[in-house]
Amino acid sequence: MSSRKAILKAIKEGRPHNENALPEVNIFHTTYEDLDAKFATTLASVGGNAVHLETLDSVKNYIKEHYKDASVIVSTVSGLEGTKELSATDDPHTLKDVDLAIIKGEFAVAENGAVWVKEADARHRALYFIAQKLMIIVPKGEVVHSMHEAYTRVNFGDKDVFGLFISGPSKTADIEQSLVIGAHGATEACVVFV
Repeated sequence: MSSRKAILKAIKEGRPHNENALPEVNIFHTTYEDLDAKFATTLASVGGNAVHLETLDSVKNYIKEHYKDASVIVSTVSGLEGTKELSATDDPHTLKDVDLAIIKGEFAVAENGAVWVKEADARHRALYFIAQKLMIIVPKGEVVHSMHEAYTRVNFGDKDVFGLFISGPSKTADIEQSLVIGAHGATEACVVFV
């Protein structure tokens, strides 16, 4: 008998035979009275801002008013057009000049100000990190209390998709314990509930 087989046999024989079911774990998770207010406060604490608008037309007006200097805009949200077509390029390096990226979020998390972003066709994932400013469009009312609740909603399905949680603009506090916003990605992040 080879050493490998002997080791595997010893492990199999030494394994406990009494299969007990794992205990049910009931952990109290924090809940918030006003999810929208908690999300906005938490997002502001990490350098972002939350806005509530009624229609895509009001989002267009918000963009015109608050992002006047954005000459290169890329949008993955249907109904919000950009100035640069994402599908027109095969090279993500061509996105280095994007001033504003408008992307779709599925839901937000009040606990940490994060938004779950899932793209079935995330052609250029670099868009989320290379744009100067980031706007995430989330359906109104899609806010959960905690990451525990959020993880129950994360579902990739059978498709090859890309997903991540984004909370505020890029930041780091590694250098001298000083918070620097926009260190290696978007300098601004705005979550718009529509």
